[in-house]
Amino acid sequence: MKQLLFSLTLSFFATINFISAQSEDETAIKSKLIEQQEAWSNNDLEGFMQGYWESDSLTYYSGGKVTQGWQTTLDNYEKGYPSKKDTGTLRFQIDAITEITKDAYYVMGQYFLTREAGDKNGTFMIIFKKINGKWKIIADSSC
Repeated sequence: MKQLLFSLTLSFFATINFISAQSEDETAIKSKLIEQQEAWSNNDLEGFMQGYWESDSLTYYSGGKVTQGWQTTLDNYEKGYPSKKDTGTLRFQIDAITEITKDAYYVMGQYFLTREAGDKNGTFMIIFKKINGKWKIIADSSC
């Protein structure tokens, strides 16, 4: 009986630690997305891009087109959203954060742009990976 009680207690604490680790990761990812919302809403596209992996391997998929690279993604954002009236105010709605592996999650959600140039809404699925201790977007699919 003592052994069963010990096993159950050990199991309980292992589960609590696992849930806490997930919560910390999810909290960190949500925090990164809040930082991105704020940067975008301040027309700071380079600040927005700090959430992305600064690599030529960053993958972005939108409008049936795949592009590669951090700089290419930033260039495309700057071309498509040249001024504050184009960037407007960004708000994310997170629908799901799902663990893929210990150091990777996918996030599904919606974005809402309120702007002078006309409101724009859509969906996204992004993949976050922990790189050098920081959560970074390594792939983004938005429409």
